[in-house]
Amino acid sequence: MKNKAFKRLIYGLTACVLSFSLLSFKIYNEPPQRDTTSATGYRLKTIIVDAGHGGVKAGASGSFSLEKNVTLQIAFKLQKAIEKELNDVKVVMTRTNDDDVSLQKRSDIANNNKGDLFISIHCNSLPDHITYSHGRKIRVQDHSGKGVLLLVYGFHRTKEEERAIKENLVESGDQEMNSGLDPNDPTSIILLNTYKTKYRKQSIRLADLINREFIDGDGRRSEGIREQGVLVLCHTAMPSVLVETGYINNAEEEEYLNSEQGQNEIVNSIVRAVKQYKREVEQSNQ
Repeated sequence: MKNKAFKRLIYGLTACVLSFSLLSFKIYNEPPQRDTTSATGYRLKTIIVDAGHGGVKAGASGSFSLEKNVTLQIAFKLQKAIEKELNDVKVVMTRTNDDDVSLQKRSDIANNNKGDLFISIHCNSLPDHITYSHGRKIRVQDHSGKGVLLLVYGFHRTKEEERAIKENLVESGDQEMNSGLDPNDPTSIILLNTYKTKYRKQSIRLADLINREFIDGDGRRSEGIREQGVLVLCHTAMPSVLVETGYINNAEEEEYLNSEQGQNEIVNSIVRAVKQYKREVEQSNQ
């Protein structure tokens, strides 16, 4: 290694890694234990709020509304609520208008602003069913979807997240990290794997907290937490969650998603979960 400070960091991380095991979703129902991979006195300072879709990529649609507009409305409310409830936290928006922001640019915005959390807001929908009548193909709309869904990135895209973490570490202002990080060195690989494990664990923990708030706080139906190969999640070098706030092609849910009450309930549930998550990660580093 090129410097002693980096070696000390690696040795501490190695001890932590040896204590990790593969964790199931069930384990994340419990608050995380003391995290020795983070610096003492860690504070959650920056949250990235991502309003899904935009521009020509309108996303899902209902009878009178589009996903891109609903997500932006909720994202603005979430920004305002976080800044009010957590006045020591900065909120960065990936889009603030109807511009079409690419998925990679959203990740870049998050990484360049050194985000501590990435929360992407979306609306769900079900695809049409295809049936046949007298030899003719008939497309039938499915409006049965209902409830929230939380997504975290799947294991099959961890290599992409690894690249994002590596780039974020190398581009950081930490000169000790810059001079010591060698992608071909075994201890550097341990470092990257430790960050991947930590971010995944924290992503699922945040998703679980948000899910519980939706169910217990708002009485919403939930489809739970799922792994999915979402590019915008695995390219962000931080804990990341995508929130499917409801099914916009379900008439009842569309009304809810477009109402002030519905949007406020969604935002308040997310904020309560973020506050709990912030307490946990900061207390674990005291």
